Amino acid sequence: MLVLILCLPLFSFIGGCLFGRFLGLGICFLGVFANATAFICSMCLLNTLLIRGGCFYVYISPWILSDTFSINWCFNFDSLTTIMLCVVTLISTLVHLYSIEYMRHDPHLVRFMGYLSLFTFFMLILITSSNFVQLFVGWEGVGVSSFLLINFWYTRIQANKSAIKAMLINKIGDIFLLFAILFIVYSCDSVDFDVVFSLVTKLEETNVYTGFGIFSILDLICLFLFLGAVGKSAQLGLHSWLPDAMEGPTPVSALIHAATMVTAGIFLVVRCSFLFEYSPQVLNFIVVVGALTAFFAATIGLFQNDIKRVIAYSTCSQLGYMTFACGFSCYDVALFHLFNHAFFKALLFLSAGSVIHAIGDQQDMRKMGGLKQVLPFSYAMVVIGSLALTGFPFLAGFYSKDTILESAFSTFTTTGHFAYILGTLAAFCTAFYSVRLIALVFLNDSNGTRINITNAHEGSWLMTLPLFILSFLSISVGFFFRDIFLGMGSPFWANAIFVLPINNIIIDSEFLDLKFKLLPLGLSLFGGFLAAILYLFGLKNLFALKQKSLIRLYYIFFNRKWLFDKLVNEILCAPSLSLSYNYFYCTVDRGLLERVGPLGIIKTLQFLILSVKNLQTGYIYTYIILFFFAIYLFFIILIITPFSLTFLFFLLCLSFFFEF
Repeated sequence: MLVLILCLPLFSFIGGCLFGRFLGLGICFLGVFANATAFICSMCLLNTLLIRGGCFYVYISPWILSDTFSINWCFNFDSLTTIMLCVVTLISTLVHLYSIEYMRHDPHLVRFMGYLSLFTFFMLILITSSNFVQLFVGWEGVGVSSFLLINFWYTRIQANKSAIKAMLINKIGDIFLLFAILFIVYSCDSVDFDVVFSLVTKLEETNVYTGFGIFSILDLICLFLFLGAVGKSAQLGLHSWLPDAMEGPTPVSALIHAATMVTAGIFLVVRCSFLFEYSPQVLNFIVVVGALTAFFAATIGLFQNDIKRVIAYSTCSQLGYMTFACGFSCYDVALFHLFNHAFFKALLFLSAGSVIHAIGDQQDMRKMGGLKQVLPFSYAMVVIGSLALTGFPFLAGFYSKDTILESAFSTFTTTGHFAYILGTLAAFCTAFYSVRLIALVFLNDSNGTRINITNAHEGSWLMTLPLFILSFLSISVGFFFRDIFLGMGSPFWANAIFVLPINNIIIDSEFLDLKFKLLPLGLSLFGGFLAAILYLFGLKNLFALKQKSLIRLYYIFFNRKWLFDKLVNEILCAPSLSLSYNYFYCTVDRGLLERVGPLGIIKTLQFLILSVKNLQTGYIYTYIILFFFAIYLFFIILIITPFSLTFLFFLLCLSFFFEF
């Protein structure tokens, strides 16, 4: 049953490749059936672990054997893996079902469904791996699958550019992860999780010299592991690929943002908690990066006008919460937020897709409005997803986001208070842009074209059923699963997560002053109320306010993403392209390498051939001169070289002479 969970999405992909043209729409339902069966098996595994505890290892075969170093195909099914399996397979099943209707009129529907199944398969490989190399296979697999899905509509130039951008930025993180694996192989002579984690004290005591000083090899491994996670989970610095990934079909966005690619980085950090716990400097760095990402992405989301980009930046912000929770060693809280976030973020993306599908693929919120009466079901779904995202009381996000902020303040450190302040401000921004989205899309007067509004309609049950299931989960999972995920009395995580006793702050957060617990909730409610006032009753005043030079300057700054892309293009990309063309291409490649390489060899041979050809004058005195010159060289070489080489040269001279 355990291996079946992995094989079913792969069988769906292979079936689509081989028989998709013959089965047609039937291959789509095959994908739904395969992923639904994998989800049922995952739930059975979760039930077994809740009752019996422990974990399961499934050994398949050896892969790489070299002296004492070996890598095996072996799958690990512990509590951490099982939770991720349930999330990935459920979201994938609902996205497959939703895509049947959403992509019905696309001529390449079968190929799209195959890519979704391939994406799911590689994510399952990643989360069930028992060693770093096998994890890297799944890591690269989800990167390739995301490229194929983002670039699914390959005739669109913007889709091409977004897919290439996602691939290149993720490659930066992949290189860091590869460095971490190389350091692990060098220091441990193994890549198995169990072996590496058991040698953590040895790694802590081993120092290496770099150009910047002497560092513990454990710190370098943890730093490179986290930088690898930064690329996949779109943290500050390598975040810009995530909003641009919206160029793919909307179901792709739901799968990438909710359950697969962006959660891979958080999963990697949690899986390697045994290493990170002994590297406090890297943990502090993780806190700073996560807090800055949460605030940075939330402020950008305030001023975006594309409905999918608003939700994309909210994903980036929520990943920042998960990241700095890992920095405080609250891995269970980070996973709880990942678990909750998967459902309400999938709900938001699929609901946005329902709206976009209904009004003629329009994504600009300024050209929507008045859709509450036309799309009441989608309106209800967006409201539920947005409230869960903002952390509204008793919805899924409330139980995890507030716990993260309470844990941040409970550390009573500078980095803890820094993360708490930025996280609280990000919560205010999250509530503001969530209510702004609802107001512009559903509650304000219509700004769309008449034909789009009159033709707008809800999707069939294939689209509404996944939304209904996700809305129920967005309301209930936080309440029902909090006792499993959180608290020292829960034995669920067993040995899947490790926290040093000195880093355990769960008790301190219970006795935190009430005002610090309620501040994020209060600011969230205030942010939602302020957005409702401005966008429901003060649109004219808001427009007039935007015309003021200072306000307009701030608006442009945040709308253009803190000018981050502009700075990267002008400071990094443009000089790199100029250096690559003017120096490496023109001077080195077409200059030096060509002259000593292919072009130089050809021109040298041409010169020698023409020179020898010119010696054939037809005059006997020329040949006599050449003959005596050859004899002269023969005697010189005879003096300074062995006889064998002299004899060889003599034969060459004779052959040359007789040829003339």
